[in-house]
Amino acid sequence: MTKVYLILFIVFSLVNFTYAQPTQDVGAWFTFNIDYEFKPKLTLLVTQELRLRENISALNLTYNDVGIQYTPIKSIKTSIVYRGIQKYSWENPVSFRHRIMWDVVLKHKFNNIVLQYRSRLQAEVKNYYTSIIGKNIEYFWRNKLALKYELNKRITPYLALEVRTQLHDPRNQFYDSETHRLRYQLGMDYKISQKKTIGIYYLIQDEFNLPNTQDQYIVGLEYSITIK
Repeated sequence: MTKVYLILFIVFSLVNFTYAQPTQDVGAWFTFNIDYEFKPKLTLLVTQELRLRENISALNLTYNDVGIQYTPIKSIKTSIVYRGIQKYSWENPVSFRHRIMWDVVLKHKFNNIVLQYRSRLQAEVKNYYTSIIGKNIEYFWRNKLALKYELNKRITPYLALEVRTQLHDPRNQFYDSETHRLRYQLGMDYKISQKKTIGIYYLIQDEFNLPNTQDQYIVGLEYSITIK
């Protein structure tokens, strides 16, 4: 547990450093996951997440995921997930959004090193009932590469990079087929038991090729339960 406390100290020290950047923002994400393997190769996925912004002083969004994951072989997973999002801002107190995501995950392990790639196609609508353009669907393609090292049976630190590309957005068609967001992530998962895992991470979100971009520095805490 000493190693866990040390990594927590490093993460929160990085957050304190980023407070000094006037054109950037600091946030915090808190995630709860349940994976229920109700049949061989089939898993019910449920996630709840809360995100804070403005130097961890204001609510940014909350979302709820529910989906099904299929694992044909140990190194390949695919899933379909629905996400209901409640986005908060000063201009619009709450924006209701609906997203469908299709993930394909490939994993390869050699010794204690795990290399994982995830491809995600997502479609989303915003303000479906309250805006005349609420039924317009935007499409994005997200690719994430993670490198994990199993330090022992309980502790797994990792590095990850995610690239997001806008396939089509009716509101901003000028930026179609362009990449405009990168996420760099450093984290660690700690296996409490066979069924429970806690994770911490530090994430940098870099936006570009868009108007009104903002870099974000995120500290995250994640708790996961696996049921078989």
